[in-house]
Amino acid sequence: MNRAYTIIKKIKHFANSTFFRTFAPYMEKSANDSNTSKKRLLGLTTAELKQVAQQLGMPAFTGGQIAKWLYEKGVMSIDEMTNLSKQNRERLSNEYCVGAMPPIDCQRSVDGTIKYLFPVVTTGNSGDSGLFVETVFIPDGDRATLCVSSQVGCKMNCLFCQTGKQGFEGNLSAADILNQIYALPERDQLTNVVFMGQGEPMDNLDNVLKTTEILTAADGYAWSPKRITVSSVGVKNKLKRFLDESQCHVAISMHSPLHEQRLSLMPAEKAMNISEVVELLKQYDFTHQRRCSFEYICFSGLNDTLEHGREIVRLVKGLECRVNLIRFHQIPNVDLPGADLSRMEQLRDYLTANGVFTTIRASRGQDIFAACGLLSTEKKKNQKQ
Repeated sequence: MNRAYTIIKKIKHFANSTFFRTFAPYMEKSANDSNTSKKRLLGLTTAELKQVAQQLGMPAFTGGQIAKWLYEKGVMSIDEMTNLSKQNRERLSNEYCVGAMPPIDCQRSVDGTIKYLFPVVTTGNSGDSGLFVETVFIPDGDRATLCVSSQVGCKMNCLFCQTGKQGFEGNLSAADILNQIYALPERDQLTNVVFMGQGEPMDNLDNVLKTTEILTAADGYAWSPKRITVSSVGVKNKLKRFLDESQCHVAISMHSPLHEQRLSLMPAEKAMNISEVVELLKQYDFTHQRRCSFEYICFSGLNDTLEHGREIVRLVKGLECRVNLIRFHQIPNVDLPGADLSRMEQLRDYLTANGVFTTIRASRGQDIFAACGLLSTEKKKNQKQ
C-alpha cells in the first residue's frame, strides 16, 4: 500500500472536523502524488530544480516555474502545476513527486499550542525510515511561531532534555525539515520559524543551511532572515560556518556561565566551552537586524543566583545580545529542581540593570509535552511499529 495512504488512514483517529475540512483535500493530493520510490522535489533549490528540468529534456526556466509552484503556491501534486505542459508534467511525475507528507498525529494544549507528529521519509538513507519528529505550532496574538526539528533524537545528551535521552537516530534531509513547514495545516499563519525542536542544528548543518536558503531566497519562500532563529549548544567549526553563511538569528543554549557546571549539564561544553562560543560571537555584528540570544533554563539554587548573574554580565560584556530565562520542565529520572518565578525575576532584573536585556519566556504547551526540553518520539516510534 502507498505509504501516504497509510498515513491518511492513521491521521483520522485524532483530527477534528475543522482540520479535515481545511486540509484533507491536500492530504489526498499528497497521497496521489507521493511515492517513496520517486525522488522528492520538496527541499530542492531553484538551481537544483533547473537541473532536474534540463535532465528531463525541459528548458531550464521550467525549473523556476516548479519552484514557484512549490514555494509560492505550496502545491501538493505535480498535476497542479498547470503552466507546465501535460507532457512535461508526465515526464516529471515519472521520476519525481512533490514529496509533502502531512502530520500523522496532533495534540492541542489548553493554551492554544499544537504539537504535530511528522513522518520522516529519509535520515540519510533512501526509502521509508519509519521514524518521526515532533513540531510545535505556537500562536500568540498576531504572531505564530513554528518550532521545527532538525534531527531524529540528538547526540548532545544534555542532562535536562528529553530529546537527548532518546539518543540519535538520524539527520533530517532538507526536504524533511522543510516538510514541517510545507505540510503544516496553519502554514499560512506563520510569522516566525525557530530551529529549537529535536536535534542540534549545527550537527546537521548542510541540511539546515539548505532549508534556510530556500526559506530566504527570492525564488523560494522569500522570507526575511529576521523571521528565522537557529539554536545551538555551540559546535566547534560548525557555528562559525553558520554565522558566516547565514544572516538568520542565532540562539545559544547557555544554561550556565561556569565551565564545570555547564559541563555537568551539557557534555558539548567539553568540545567548545561557553567562553569560546562567546568570543566567536563577538567577531560578528549583532547591532543591526541580526540578533544573538542566550537560552538559559533556571534550576533552583543551581544556576539562578546573583553569582551566576555577575558571571553572565562579565562573560557577554561587549556583545550585543539578550538572555531568555526559561522555566525547567521536569523529565523522568532527572533530579533537577526548577527555579521559582521570584528567583527568575530577581535574575532577570539584575541582568537588565547591568546592561543585559533579559526576558522570562512564557512556558507554552507543557500539558502536551511540547515545552522546551520535552520533545521525544522514541515511544511514538515504538507505537507505530
